[in-house]
Amino acid sequence: AIYAAHTNLDNVADGVNAMIARKIGLSNTKILRPKANILRKLHTYVPTDHLANIQDAIFKAGAGHIGNYDECSFSFEGKGSFRAGDHANAFVGQKGQRHFEPETKIEVIYPSYNERKVISALKLSHPYEEVAYDIIPINNKNESIGSGMIGELAYPMNELDFLNHLKKNMNVEVIRHTQLANKLISKVAVCGGSGSFLLDTAIGQSADIFITGDFKYHQFFDAEDKIIIADIGHYESEQYTNELFYNLLKKKFSNFALRITEINTNPIKYF
Repeated sequence: AIYAAHTNLDNVADGVNAMIARKIGLSNTKILRPKANILRKLHTYVPTDHLANIQDAIFKAGAGHIGNYDECSFSFEGKGSFRAGDHANAFVGQKGQRHFEPETKIEVIYPSYNERKVISALKLSHPYEEVAYDIIPINNKNESIGSGMIGELAYPMNELDFLNHLKKNMNVEVIRHTQLANKLISKVAVCGGSGSFLLDTAIGQSADIFITGDFKYHQFFDAEDKIIIADIGHYESEQYTNELFYNLLKKKFSNFALRITEINTNPIKYF
């Protein structure tokens, strides 16, 4: 069996970039460029007596996560009305008669990729034959999903000391970098793989140095003495990703016999 994770592992808070941040000792880390337009808000109406069961179901399906918090929702009570038709199988009320039912409106957010699971859980847990709900797109950025990462060193370092620190802790043979500015390094931005598209974002967040791979010749000029670009190589920036899988599998399957490959697949050699 083969499990491949590429850009999805690049875009989560505890993925490729978090591993780089840990290796070089960054703290107070956050996503460098959070993604927008991937959140949805669900509005639904439930019989008040069934509120807890339905909340449990949609939370379990992946709704209600905001940063380090889960089971987040907002609800308020009201009175719903409906009239069951001749072919209805009504949970409450009589056919042909308007019925009023104490209901609670629930508002909860979820990532768009969980929509099928959340709506399915809602319908399966809801007692009504016809479930009323609204799905609303949200433009807010999701601070736990996105490209790159930025954080702070425990203490500022001069540029040469930091480059030596980077070279040692990321186990690289060479670092391609822009001109040094004779300033202290404190705030560091990183992106595993090819991260040149994030240079403006790193500059905009006042990073002192941006660590990534695959910068082209002319792209180094874009630093414009506002930031140091440190290109450590594509493979080198992602080489510790196998530790993520190892630690995850070890945590989930404690009785698994795990082994990390010792094969180096980097096609680039240094002379």
